[in-house]
Amino acid sequence: MTTTTPVVRYSWELLRAGAFKLDGGSMFGLIPRVVWSRSAPADEKGRIAVQHNCLLLRPVPGAATVSGPSNQAVPGLFLIECGTGNKLDEKSKDIFALENRSIIDALAEVGVTPEQVQGIAVTHLHFDHAGGLTRLCGPGETPDWTGQASTMAAPRGDHGVKRTFPNARVFVQQREWDDAVLDRSVMTRTYFRDHIDPMRDFVVRVDSPRPFPIGYTPGRDESPSAPVALRETEIVPGISVFLAPGHTWGQQAIKFTDERGRIIVYTPDVMPTAWHVGAAYNLGYDVEPYTSMITRRWFLEEAARNDWVLCLDHEAGHPLFRVKENGKGWFELVKEEA
Repeated sequence: MTTTTPVVRYSWELLRAGAFKLDGGSMFGLIPRVVWSRSAPADEKGRIAVQHNCLLLRPVPGAATVSGPSNQAVPGLFLIECGTGNKLDEKSKDIFALENRSIIDALAEVGVTPEQVQGIAVTHLHFDHAGGLTRLCGPGETPDWTGQASTMAAPRGDHGVKRTFPNARVFVQQREWDDAVLDRSVMTRTYFRDHIDPMRDFVVRVDSPRPFPIGYTPGRDESPSAPVALRETEIVPGISVFLAPGHTWGQQAIKFTDERGRIIVYTPDVMPTAWHVGAAYNLGYDVEPYTSMITRRWFLEEAARNDWVLCLDHEAGHPLFRVKENGKGWFELVKEEA
């Protein structure tokens, strides 16, 4: 007789770690402003409203007794994404109209301290997804790391930072970590030393199977030969990740089952907002726009087939959606209540 390991389920809360704005042209790549501006209104500087969406997961009662294939314990509190954090200077904040708010504020509103978080998964290590891994030192605190301060403006010199979550392991793809350390990006300022270097000894590197073999160029409508179910990696019991390349080579999505039995997939910058559901709606920041387009297709196919509930990482409005085929060879998003 065979036995199966029970699926660990998680209750979860959406945390808004700060509104900000990004250049609309950069966010829609080749799509002309006359097209994208119909649905995504821009301000006087051409910026559209986005958000740092993060998820706080708690195992449902009884889940802590279950171990996964790697014999890891179920984390008490697990965080998906942590936003920009509080380290940018005022000029940089003004460029992005960055709200004076961070993941620390969002956690405090639900009665959680950073010390209580035991595990974190980030989709990738750009500053607006992983900058919150570190924070400015408070009065009298000794820094965990001292070095070059992050900025979008003139160099600021060195400053000291603390790890925001001192008791947490951080899960990221090996390829993403390698690129972040070597600053391989189409953006010159996104992998900042003050949120990368302090985390070197606290990052768990994951090497999930790739959607397509290295060096292979898929057709425009081609799907990977293996479904996501065979390409995902369980990082802790009940929480898995899988590669969704294009925006970065090592970008990952994060998947879990909630207390209602829904499969929740935290969606990275392959589709950062509901406005990006179109086939060609790649970001100007993508390292490989063609790969992003291919990834978006198979990602939406999997979401529709498996009835995933997507949480979009930068959606400023309602961020939860199911995916349905639209009868025209593509897909549409249908709002899902929390």
